[in-house]
Formats: sequence, C-alpha cells, structure tokens
Amino acid sequence: MTEISEVAERVAARRAELDEGEKFLAERLAEVRAERKDLATAMHVGERIHAQLGTEKAATQAV
Repeated sequence: MTEISEVAERVAARRAELDEGEKFLAERLAEVRAERKDLATAMHVGERIHAQLGTEKAATQAV
C-alpha cells in the first residue's frame, strides 16, 4: 500500500467514526429537546392547577 492509500484509508475510517458520533449526538439532542418540551408542558399544567386551586380556595373562604 502506498502512503497516499494509507492516509486515505485512515481518513475514511475517521470520517466513519465521526459520522457515527454525529448520529449519536443528533439522536441524543432530539431526546433532550423532547424531554424539555415534556417538562415545560408539565410545568404549565402544574401552574394552571395551582392557580385554579387558589381561585377555588379564595371562593370557598369568601362564602
């Protein structure tokens, strides 16, 4: 094998490694974004329930 062929082979192998790393990171990023969206939704629901309970408690105390 010539030096150029060896270099080309190493470059190709490294590119394959980087492609796999990129795929893993993209999948992980998608998972993180989905979880953050779920948490934002949960927080919003919790705030609405808290506000609703506050309103009901105030109404009950007024009676």
